[in-house]
Amino acid sequence: MGDLAPDFTLRDQFGQDVTLSSYRGSKAVLIFFYPFAFSGVCRGELSQVQERLAEFLTFDSEVLAISCDPTYSLRGFADHENLTVSLLSDFWPHGEVARAYDVFDEERGCAQRSTYLVDRDGRVVWALHNAMADGRDLDEHLRQLQSVT
Repeated sequence: MGDLAPDFTLRDQFGQDVTLSSYRGSKAVLIFFYPFAFSGVCRGELSQVQERLAEFLTFDSEVLAISCDPTYSLRGFADHENLTVSLLSDFWPHGEVARAYDVFDEERGCAQRSTYLVDRDGRVVWALHNAMADGRDLDEHLRQLQSVT
């Protein structure tokens, strides 16, 4: 904890580049790594994030959800599930960002279900790693986010 978060630039579901360091100095960022678009736990979890998005997104905070799915799959997923949260594609080089955060599952070829909270200074201040089948406790995520904003 306290280390500078590995920087990245990834494309979102709309084909727009999103760079983590662009938030430095202005917003804390909650990074949700998730295994696969359209999978059961991920669908439910991201739908819950979407339902509570106003609680997560403020002038002082941002949420980025990252999977190793291609951008086109993320767009279909977002459209199908009515998601407006930023879904970022770590597809190519496959899992490069997940590897930088040490959450890439080599056997399955996907990101693990992990969360990182990056403060306004760009430092990792909290991390949580869930089993693939276990959804996150969003109340705890909000508490952690609010503690740094």
